[in-house]
Amino acid sequence: MRWATSIRTQIVTADEDGDLDEPQPPEDIAPTIRWFQRNTVPMDAFADPKTGPALARAVLERLNRRPDRKPAKASTVLRKRAVLNNLMGYAIEAGVLTSNPLKAVNVKRPKHSDEVDVRTVVNTDQAARLLAEVGKLGEMGARLEAFFGCMYYAALRPEEAIGLLRKDLIHLPEPDEGEEAWGEMLLSEAEPAPGRRWTGTGSSRERRELKHRAPDTTRPVPIHPDLVRLLRRHLAAFPTATGYVFRGPRGGRIADSTYLPYFQKARAAAFTPAEAASPLAETPYTLRHAAVSTWLNSGVDPAQVAAWAGHSVAVLMRIYVKCISGHDAEAKRRILAATKPGPRRSEPTTETT
Repeated sequence: MRWATSIRTQIVTADEDGDLDEPQPPEDIAPTIRWFQRNTVPMDAFADPKTGPALARAVLERLNRRPDRKPAKASTVLRKRAVLNNLMGYAIEAGVLTSNPLKAVNVKRPKHSDEVDVRTVVNTDQAARLLAEVGKLGEMGARLEAFFGCMYYAALRPEEAIGLLRKDLIHLPEPDEGEEAWGEMLLSEAEPAPGRRWTGTGSSRERRELKHRAPDTTRPVPIHPDLVRLLRRHLAAFPTATGYVFRGPRGGRIADSTYLPYFQKARAAAFTPAEAASPLAETPYTLRHAAVSTWLNSGVDPAQVAAWAGHSVAVLMRIYVKCISGHDAEAKRRILAATKPGPRRSEPTTETT
């Protein structure tokens, strides 16, 4: 805006001669400009040794609270702190500050865990029930059965399933190849939803590189035989004219607001009352967690699982450490064998001549 001379927006007023140095803001936004003037401070106030530290502390402590003054979620606080640090970095680049004032105060960061909640992860039977119920929910449900199947069997993120193209299915076995034939997909892009304000196209989604990957990089993912059958049935019923595997009845993208209600309806129909009342499969994303957990618990090498899921090994093990189960007995057997008393080995002797 032409009226912003710094982070603090200022109202331009006429000088003594009645001339304006700068145009005044339109009347419809003038109240907003005045609000900023009353409720913000100049960035250089952070550089003042008398006011800077207290101001930085107040800002960080404010991030720890929601508007109702209750504690904010750790993930929300950390995200906002990251944005604020980027802002301070830009102020340094612009010459407004010489250092990051947030680094000068010690405000405790909230503890945050990336680990998957094992209570949300479905087992094979629960996943089969859920997908079957999705397919019963009319035409849209039939369109979404393989969509959710890609999340459960191939660990696709929702934006990866939405952006899946027919050409990405580089090998989709024919029925004569056998019921246990595996296929393969090669992902190169996804369609996240940053919102209409940030895409520049008027659409809430835009096609981008895979998450945590450089442009033009790909990720191979195996297609489970059960998913092969789901995809073949889907493509036969809903042939693609646009190249996208999953589309709505009118050919548009499948929006979050479209698939989430179907997921919740299927969840309520597929689960027992106890399961439905639990955190089990609260969101479609937990199907991806179930896929990765299944791969790890099947004994697949973590490096291979990380490559399929689009993680680093370190991130994979940090997130899914609590989902690895069933290996306790073997671990205890090995420890027991290693600590069992046995015949003492004779100590080597040094002979002298």
